[in-house]
Amino acid sequence: MSAQPPTRPAEAAHGWVQALAVVLAGVVAMGVVAALGLWAAGAADLPDGAFPRVAAATVVTAVGGTVELSGNAGGLAESDAGLTVIPLSVTLTGALVLAAGFLWPLRRRAVAGAGELAGWAGRIAVLWLVALLALAFSARHTFSLSLRDLGQEELGDLGDLFGISPEVGFTTDVPATVFFGLLWLVGVLVLALLVARGAPLPGRLLRFQESVRPAAYAMVVLLLAYVGLGVVIGLVVAATRGHVAETFAVLLLGLPNLVWLALTIGLGATWNGRVDGPFGLPMPHVLDEVLRGQEVSELNLSTLAEQDGRVWWLVVVDAVLLLAAAFVMARRSPARTRAWQHAVHMAVALALTVLMICLVGRISAHYGLSVLGIGDLGGDLGGELFLRPEVWPALGLALLWGLVTGFLGALPAQRMAHRGEAGAPPARGR
Repeated sequence: MSAQPPTRPAEAAHGWVQALAVVLAGVVAMGVVAALGLWAAGAADLPDGAFPRVAAATVVTAVGGTVELSGNAGGLAESDAGLTVIPLSVTLTGALVLAAGFLWPLRRRAVAGAGELAGWAGRIAVLWLVALLALAFSARHTFSLSLRDLGQEELGDLGDLFGISPEVGFTTDVPATVFFGLLWLVGVLVLALLVARGAPLPGRLLRFQESVRPAAYAMVVLLLAYVGLGVVIGLVVAATRGHVAETFAVLLLGLPNLVWLALTIGLGATWNGRVDGPFGLPMPHVLDEVLRGQEVSELNLSTLAEQDGRVWWLVVVDAVLLLAAAFVMARRSPARTRAWQHAVHMAVALALTVLMICLVGRISAHYGLSVLGIGDLGGDLGGELFLRPEVWPALGLALLWGLVTGFLGALPAQRMAHRGEAGAPPARGR
């Protein structure tokens, strides 16, 4: 009898069932984190069964979707409201789960065709589109406000006299949610392919991974290191200073918003902002102290140090973690890469990372109510909170930090036994 040829290993499954499992896992993970964070923030007491709708709206904003606020105070009153913020804890959770699910069937593969990757990503995208539509249409609600509960007795009497019952509602911009939600998914899947050392790439793209993949991996490690450090600090604060619910609300909703902001400030970047009225930044309290006032304030190392001198430790933390990221990048790069090339790769990668933080870390919120001209839209019944970066100086500082730390971090890596080429294909067996 002739010997049978060895059977080929079964190819990774890329079917609709697997894609559905990936999308469901991502949506459920984001929904759980959003719900727990909102519950810790006290949103479980919202009237008229609004809690699940607010949780859905939180997930929508986490993937770049747009939630529009609206006000209705009757013919004798005027209201105005707006909110722009991305709960990056929810965003990060969804990105990690979706990226892991996308890469799982592709493990132990050296090369994958462009058609295969596009087909697998396309199935996930189609089901993700369905999930986005479901979230967008469920994320809408209207709340009734009491003027007396707001502490305005005179306006409360006017409201009772004229039958004025202010309402604030939110709804989702469905086209914008679909567009930005799909764009976010594409970014997550592409970044997953760039970061994962064992992820297969089409043959035509293999020559680019030597410079791109180690730098991308180093930046993801850097961002996750800041999040991990923030978790530790948050748990210590909750255990020693109380306010456990508020602290966990910040951890579950906006921890990356704070720690990645600290990353840019440690580099020397400046953010402009203002806090007025009932709004406030949850933690640390020093941010609220610097920004609260009548005019736009600068948020940087100098202004923060006036409130708390310990802020200069941000520079030390940045230096240590950036050097560690540069060392990791150099160790995963080809041995022939020179130190100045590592410096250039680190500078470009860090600048792109800071640009991403500047784009997703912006905050804007305002609310105003006026009844018969009493209570100006920006006055007693109003409030404003915004935080936006000075982008170009931040990018320049990131390039400078990247050049220095990339060069210095590569020097010890080049003196050590090297792990070999980044993403080198495995040797062929007999």
